[in-house]
Amino acid sequence: MDSRTAEVGSLDAISAPGRVADPAEGITHEELALAARNHGLPLETLRYDVTPPGLHYLLIHYDIPLADAHTWTLTVRGRVRTPLTLDLATLRSLPPATHRVTMECAGNGRAQLTPRPVSQPWLVEAVGTADWTGVPLRTLLAEAGTEPDAVEAVFTGADHGVERGVEQDYARSLPLADATAADPEVLVAYEMNGAPLPPQHGHPVRLVVPGWYGMAHVKWLRDITLTDTPFTGFQQTVAYRYRQSPDDPGTPVTRIAPRALMVPPGFPDFMSRTRVVRPGPLRLEGRAWSGRAPVAQVEFSTDDGHSWQEAELAPPNAHTWSWRHWQASWTATPGTHVLTTRVTDAAGNTQPLDQPWNRGGFGNNLVQRVRVFCPQEHEAQGHQDVQGSRDH
Repeated sequence: MDSRTAEVGSLDAISAPGRVADPAEGITHEELALAARNHGLPLETLRYDVTPPGLHYLLIHYDIPLADAHTWTLTVRGRVRTPLTLDLATLRSLPPATHRVTMECAGNGRAQLTPRPVSQPWLVEAVGTADWTGVPLRTLLAEAGTEPDAVEAVFTGADHGVERGVEQDYARSLPLADATAADPEVLVAYEMNGAPLPPQHGHPVRLVVPGWYGMAHVKWLRDITLTDTPFTGFQQTVAYRYRQSPDDPGTPVTRIAPRALMVPPGFPDFMSRTRVVRPGPLRLEGRAWSGRAPVAQVEFSTDDGHSWQEAELAPPNAHTWSWRHWQASWTATPGTHVLTTRVTDAAGNTQPLDQPWNRGGFGNNLVQRVRVFCPQEHEAQGHQDVQGSRDH
């Protein structure tokens, strides 16, 4: 009898503490189950300015709640003068706002760390950009009237589960200054890309916190409580902390570190995903973003970071908290090449060539490396001739 069928007698027995994989340990059955349940953005779809909902990255901690939009209510309570109970129709009657926001999972890149923190095994695809429409959170808090002693807003979702032995509703908090800021403006969102939220993205109501990692964007939002003391829930003080050891209290994960990604050029081998490109001029392109400051520069390398050239950035636009497109030209020559890209934001934050490590695998913004193979010109032409004969 293995650990998946063994009889258990407590929550602790089925919900182990966070751990780091042994050096020779492969991906576990549990990690594989998470990877099948959640999904990243296919990198070729970085070409879309706005990510279609089915391609946007997805991380679901527990179960997707079965929510009825006709009976759903959102409460605003705690350290407020006038508690509110709002249904979806009432939310929709309030003046709306739409923000294009790039969202990234805090664990993006975790599976590339050594030793590997055991959890959702992301590579680099845990990202997406959407147009979110809803009511600014500050509008709701102004209507409720915040008490002078309020310090945080706690957001509770309808998803319920167990994590490291703790039964819980998913809940996170924001300092009141962030919750009521005009820029970035936090949204209580009910639409994604002009349509009602899909179930997996928080239907009927979710939080959107521009510039922050995905753990802050509480889905299936059902309660907002203002508190006069800092929130000490599991997702705030146990999970989502930068730690070096189990007894390290760590520092909180908050804003998104700068990252640039490249649309993998050419075409892939099915299993290895190694890219094949033809000899000659080639357009490289991708997206870059940062939750800490505006994107200032994108560079690319075709020799695994030994030398760098500046890429062309799309002009800034009104979408402050969305990724920016970049492009560059490269002439591919026969052989194997490692392409990479990195972004620097206006505050001087950039991407490392060697990733710093932390126990939870959070905030990884190691440069992306894309290995490409360019065949000899006569070999490439031969394959084209074969394909042409098949087409006819």
